[in-house]
Amino acid sequence: MTMTDNPASVVDEGTYTVRRTIRIAAPIEKVWRAVTEPEHISRWFGRTVLAGSGVGAEGTMTFEGYGAVPIRVEALDAPRSVTYRWGNDDALGRLPDHVDEETSTVFTFTLAEVADGTELTVVETGFERTSDPSVNMAEHAGGWVAELDKLVALLEGDA
Repeated sequence: MTMTDNPASVVDEGTYTVRRTIRIAAPIEKVWRAVTEPEHISRWFGRTVLAGSGVGAEGTMTFEGYGAVPIRVEALDAPRSVTYRWGNDDALGRLPDHVDEETSTVFTFTLAEVADGTELTVVETGFERTSDPSVNMAEHAGGWVAELDKLVALLEGDA
């Protein structure tokens, strides 16, 4: 079985935004669980722990060799979109211990049913608030390729 071939992330320097749209040969319910439930997120992204659930739930997403990134659920519209705010300014070289409104970025996963599965778009904004917007946008653009490719492999492998 071949994995779905998806385009890379797009960086928009003018709006300080990173965007990537992919297709996954899996039903929307399965993709929704993969992007909202900590035990599923942990299988393809960072090891995720949230206190509580729903909007306002806070916790951490831990990446090997990087550390624990503070994260908070900002918005939820099941099974269409979920928005997280996180504090991981790559250019700082250190991680904050809580989500700081002043320096954090926000990313939203939007899901849509398509003929062969689910279209997933991630849009991350707020890079103008980080210490080095260009470095952070480039890092995160690459990160979304690596992480979302793992999500496709996981979900299509389980299909």
